[in-house]
Amino acid sequence: MPQTIRILGVHGLGKQEANWFEEWKATVRKVYEHSSVQLEFEACYYDPIFDDVDLSVGEIARAAFLLGRSGIENVFRRERGLFDRIEWTAGYVVAWVSDKGFQAQSRALFLDKVKTFKPHIILAHSLGSLVTYNALSHPDAKADDTARVLKAAHYVTFGSQLANDFVKGNLANGRLKPLPNVRRWWHLFNPADPVFTKRISLPEATNFTQVLTPFGGGLAAHNSSGYLGHAQAVAQFWRPFEASAMGASKLFGFGPQPAKARARPQRETKGRRRALLVGINDYIDPGSRLEGCVNDVFAMSAVLQECGFAPDEIRTCLDRRATAQGIRERLEWLLEDARPGDERVFYYSGHGAQMPEYGPDDEPDRLVETLVPCDFDWSMDTAVTDEHIAGLYSQLPYDTRLAMIFDCCHSGGIHRQGGARPRGINPPDDIRHRQLKWDAKAEMWVDRDFERINPEFATSNKTNAEFFGKSGAKLRLGRAAMLRAETAQAEYRRAKAQEGIVGPYLPLIIEACAEDQFSYEYRHGATSYGAFTFTLASLLRKRAKITFTELVEAAREQLAELQYAQTPQILGPTQVVNAQVPWRTGGAGRGGPPGSATPRLSG
Repeated sequence: MPQTIRILGVHGLGKQEANWFEEWKATVRKVYEHSSVQLEFEACYYDPIFDDVDLSVGEIARAAFLLGRSGIENVFRRERGLFDRIEWTAGYVVAWVSDKGFQAQSRALFLDKVKTFKPHIILAHSLGSLVTYNALSHPDAKADDTARVLKAAHYVTFGSQLANDFVKGNLANGRLKPLPNVRRWWHLFNPADPVFTKRISLPEATNFTQVLTPFGGGLAAHNSSGYLGHAQAVAQFWRPFEASAMGASKLFGFGPQPAKARARPQRETKGRRRALLVGINDYIDPGSRLEGCVNDVFAMSAVLQECGFAPDEIRTCLDRRATAQGIRERLEWLLEDARPGDERVFYYSGHGAQMPEYGPDDEPDRLVETLVPCDFDWSMDTAVTDEHIAGLYSQLPYDTRLAMIFDCCHSGGIHRQGGARPRGINPPDDIRHRQLKWDAKAEMWVDRDFERINPEFATSNKTNAEFFGKSGAKLRLGRAAMLRAETAQAEYRRAKAQEGIVGPYLPLIIEACAEDQFSYEYRHGATSYGAFTFTLASLLRKRAKITFTELVEAAREQLAELQYAQTPQILGPTQVVNAQVPWRTGGAGRGGPPGSATPRLSG
């Protein structure tokens, strides 16, 4: 006997026309046109909630900035003629995310539809995915009648902004959670979709599947029918669901009885350790070239192998291969498929920089720390900032051990012929002008005062400075700072009290110097190294048992004794920084105290 599949649709960004759901129904019916299954549809239409919302031009511009600041230039600057569409893309997302009243209304509307219609499939597009995620992750979804329905339902999101940093920071305290109360969560992802979408990473979820659905370009890549009718969506979701509905397969557990979620298939990886080591001497600009960074990489690789890493668990990225794209691609390899207990190491030796970033008013409003790839040209496209990599590490399982080690600084450096060569580059004059202002009284150029990013982030100025710098207006590497900055503190404290650990993953961060210092170069005979890296490698070889905190403190002491004006820093969860280094040798060590040292200011 033919089965009936009940499908509940939740539309995307605001101002939807009446025919939106007809298009969805036509797409699904075409998929099943040769099937005997019966389809029953119901729409959840929440646009009336926004009837009284009238967004100003300034509010729309701010919304586009907040959603588009993920490290790639805003789509609305790349494509002309889209400003009229910004209101229903950025504006409504930010209005809904920022308003608890809107969320409560849409949550009640959606959960009531679930309870009365009892869907087998929930389709949620764009803003609809935020509305539904908010409801499904809320205690309101635990009501008995609603919970029984959801346990048998498949949840499908597409064209979603859920993983966008602003949305995640405000809606989910900086970290998306699995949804164990649905049978399975399917996420259709189109890399070409420009409407502030991002790939979702949920490594801890056992009932989450991401399906790659590339199509179109521009706003056409956000089209809901393009997602629902995509060949991969049909092959991986619609066809298997049909087979389950007809009784030919128990894969999807069709029907009202809850089934145990299948474990998420994981691609086999060899070993539980990975390391990515980046070193750049050969910058395109001859005046920026360094000497010891490649040697640093080989020194760290040797130490890691002495400490138990296999050679094939370590990848290097050196000189002209270390472009922005090259580093990002290898970071994806480093952090993909991370599981609790895995050990991952990212080491960088090269230039660092800080660059002024434009805000919603197209005026510089903060500084951003960045690594300097070999093709760096002072644009976000060629930078590697925390916002570029936070999406890779912020959702890691809390028990994954990720260490990020930076032998660079971000305060710039001045190189004179025959003097110390910096690992931090100064910006060209047009970039430097962004962070300066003219003091008419002193008749001098002075640093601009940027507004603090989030003064309520932490209870102490020290902790706030660790994430946002001494000025409170700098985005620092490895902190997932904007995910924390956007989170309302009252909401964060409430969630932490109810759920325990919340918020984005924080890696162990070890830095060669303090925020306003340089990192120096040491010449070991005729061979150059970073003084910090050489010291670190020496200590790891000599100390059989040492915690991360003790390691950094010992490096500080040794560098201070040798009169290096740099103070290594450590940041991370307390239980991690106080834990023993898991990869150590404790050998006799061949690296004694550095002898004749030539300072290399490294930034």
